[in-house]
Amino acid sequence: MFAIAIDGPAGAGKSSVAKAAARELGFTYVDTGAIYRTIALYMLEKGVDIEDPAAVTKALPGVEVSLEYGEAGQRTLLGGRDVSEKIRTQEVSMATSRWVAHIPEVRAFLVEVQRELARKNNVVMDGRDIGTVILPKAQLKVFLTASPEERARRRTLQLAEAGEPADFEEVLREVVQRDRQDSAQLDLLPTDGVILDTTGLGFEQVVEKLTSMARERMENEGGGGE
Repeated sequence: MFAIAIDGPAGAGKSSVAKAAARELGFTYVDTGAIYRTIALYMLEKGVDIEDPAAVTKALPGVEVSLEYGEAGQRTLLGGRDVSEKIRTQEVSMATSRWVAHIPEVRAFLVEVQRELARKNNVVMDGRDIGTVILPKAQLKVFLTASPEERARRRTLQLAEAGEPADFEEVLREVVQRDRQDSAQLDLLPTDGVILDTTGLGFEQVVEKLTSMARERMENEGGGGE
């Protein structure tokens, strides 16, 4: 099996690019961020105090998160219910980045789920710690980035398309804040990764660069697997 691990700061377009690249390559796309967001949504819906790691950890056994794949792409299920749209709200995004994703027990809870997907499929996986913790033997590790202003612009457009109009300056402040929160993790990026700065590039250009790198790596390494 061949694995592509994609990391990078919030708003860099990791999920959109990873999804398109997986489709182009015929790989399985695994949106790890969606899994974390689903846990955050569960905690919010159950009234769990997300600022209390012990409370979140205690509630984890009740979480039933799964992924389904079809012609329309990946669907995220919570207890069998499709929550693909609900997990993209601003409330869930902030709950995930500020609290839930930083709880060690949550991360440990999901490690094996993600590794099992990579053992059975050629995958494109995006999210935190993919190249260092989840798939340390991934054949291609990419750090996807862009300027804070570019990422804020993209996020503002994404929210508008989802029916949640947002102020650009407010979104920019949130992007900068998340960069500060994630700085320690970003310092631990794999040394064998490739940096892909997407500032000023169109979406299709980014996907082309990523798929080209993947095909070249597959030709040079002949596949292999986790």
